Amino acid sequence: MTTIAYLRVSTDEQDLNQQEHLLLKYAQQQRIHIDQFIRVEVSIRKSLRQRRIEELVSLLTDGDTLIVAELSRLGRNMFETLDLINMLTGMGVRIIFVRQPELSTTGSHAKLLLAIYSYFAEAEREFISMRTKQGMAAAKASGKHIGRPKGSRDKHRPLDPYRDQIAQYLKLQLPLRRIRVLINQQMDKPLSYSAYRYFVRQDDELLALWQTPKT
Repeated sequence: MTTIAYLRVSTDEQDLNQQEHLLLKYAQQQRIHIDQFIRVEVSIRKSLRQRRIEELVSLLTDGDTLIVAELSRLGRNMFETLDLINMLTGMGVRIIFVRQPELSTTGSHAKLLLAIYSYFAEAEREFISMRTKQGMAAAKASGKHIGRPKGSRDKHRPLDPYRDQIAQYLKLQLPLRRIRVLINQQMDKPLSYSAYRYFVRQDDELLALWQTPKT
């Protein structure tokens, strides 16, 4: 089991030393060994890749621990942060917020907190889905072709139940190979990378998300 500390400051804020000292002091008090530090000095407005969130997710697995100074260090906004927390906890990762221990996914309140995180993350996914459907309806009304020709899509596809989840991960700019790992953990019969690639390519919205440049 690995413990990773994630540190991020904006270029106009104090340097990373103060934040690192905070996390090291906490780890010493709790007798936690930090195996790796991920340090980022970049604006919260930058992409997930520039903030090294993709790298962070790829390093974490079931049973690992993530230590962060506070909730705001992780996401561009509250919804992005909640969805990232929900994804990591779904992977079996424990998250500790040093300045906000009441928000950490450890301790006796963990189950209640995870339920709250999951609720708000799911509410955001539903909101995104609603906006997507409205956009597709508007495009269809304007005469644009949406999706594959009628009758060309398989009636039942293994990834259909996970379609909204895949869309959200693509929105977070996670690599498709990493998404495959996350989704396969929820399936009785894991699918190949080619199956995921085919699924995405047959869906206009997913394909657009997948092809969005990662800056």
